[in-house]
Amino acid sequence: MLLILSFMALCRIKSPEELKKHPPGEWGKLLGLDRIPEVGYLRKKIDQIVQQSKLNTLQSQLFEHWTEQLPELYFYIDGHVRVYHGDKANLPKRFVSREKLCLNGTTEFWVNSQDGMPLMVITGELNEKLKVAIIQAIEAIKKDLNLSSSTENNPAFTMIFDREAYEPAWFKSLLKEHHVAVITYRKNMGKEWDKDIFKPHNLSIMKNAVVAQLCELGTNINNLWFREIRKVSENGHQTSILTTHPTIAVETIAEKMFSRWTQENFFKYMSENFNFDSMIQYGVEDVAQDTTILNPEYNRINYQLKKTREKLRRLQASLFQKIEEKENLTIEQAIQTLNPKVDIVIKISECETIIQELLDKRKLTPCRMSIADMPEDKRYNKLKTEAKKLKNIILMIAYRAETALYNSMNEFYKNNSKDGRMILKEIFTSDADLIPDYKNKTLTVKLHSLSANRFNQIVNKICTLLNETQTKYPGTDLTIIYKAVSF
Repeated sequence: MLLILSFMALCRIKSPEELKKHPPGEWGKLLGLDRIPEVGYLRKKIDQIVQQSKLNTLQSQLFEHWTEQLPELYFYIDGHVRVYHGDKANLPKRFVSREKLCLNGTTEFWVNSQDGMPLMVITGELNEKLKVAIIQAIEAIKKDLNLSSSTENNPAFTMIFDREAYEPAWFKSLLKEHHVAVITYRKNMGKEWDKDIFKPHNLSIMKNAVVAQLCELGTNINNLWFREIRKVSENGHQTSILTTHPTIAVETIAEKMFSRWTQENFFKYMSENFNFDSMIQYGVEDVAQDTTILNPEYNRINYQLKKTREKLRRLQASLFQKIEEKENLTIEQAIQTLNPKVDIVIKISECETIIQELLDKRKLTPCRMSIADMPEDKRYNKLKTEAKKLKNIILMIAYRAETALYNSMNEFYKNNSKDGRMILKEIFTSDADLIPDYKNKTLTVKLHSLSANRFNQIVNKICTLLNETQTKYPGTDLTIIYKAVSF
């Protein structure tokens, strides 16, 4: 089942229903079967996997395996909103930056390595903030890894994230209580530093060598001491970075922070190629009834209060502007000027009355409430999460497998960064011949010709590279031999 779902992801088959468009016998040969399972049976097997509730254990084991290959423990975390357009689930609204709208959805917090490889996913049930997800990620990482020797001067690992979780006092508590350092952008940077104190430093950002003008100074924020690193661009703009790590070099801090775009690129690529946000299983589940949330009515009053205050400021500005334009008039002329503006004065008075009523109403409305206290028809629930965990694990495995091939192509293809992944996508979706030889214990895979001869040359070199691994087909003693038909 894992092989079927992984092959489907690599071949860009977005759902089990899309298998109806593909020959079941041909797909069966990939698995050593007479045919691939029918859609209804495939979904039944997915349900059986999901009902075991073992996917968190599988993710933990994969995370432990993948982190063993990391030279340094730097983890990037950011949220991705899965927008929900159905009518079965009642989900809270959240801001979706890519659409610049507040929409119903679920936030998934992804933990990636510096090169963009996915390591872990934390699913938010309601409207959890990034700060909550970071705590959950830290607890999961410390549970899966043996980090008992860490101290404040030697942090266990470092978390890198954007300004959404900015809270200096909390950064210090992470270092003191969990021995976890942070690197993030600073909010409200204050006055600019003198440009003469910046020095050039050689950096490697997303595998590109760059020279950046950097400077480090200590800074005091709310009586807490931090290391602050700034980068000045050619146009004079200064970007400020804060960190609680006591020892790493200035160049390393800048490299790690500016490499955060690998995670943004990961989200973009997954959305475009792997049907990132779709559900693998339909249905809803109840949220724990004792879970507390921001009272929707309190939130609605705050929104009305904000809009009314904005309207009041616009009216006052309009009135004051008219008065200032006529400041040289006599008293009689000023009275005549103000008379037509009486309607504005009335509107201002109305806005002030509404603001006071909203303030009084907000005092009587609790700020937070439990799910159980919500009206039944408006009570929040959540989409089924276990099936989405299975899909996320499959997508992580498929993306890492594709990336491993992509990285190996750097040795012989100079335009790999430009169209390497496009070539791999064409390979995965093209035809091939499978020729088993039980006498010689081999399974020959003959890849058909691609759309361009230069792509066929790349395929031939990939085949040579894969044949050196002497990989055996799972469950057999047949060694896989790859060949390109065009060579």
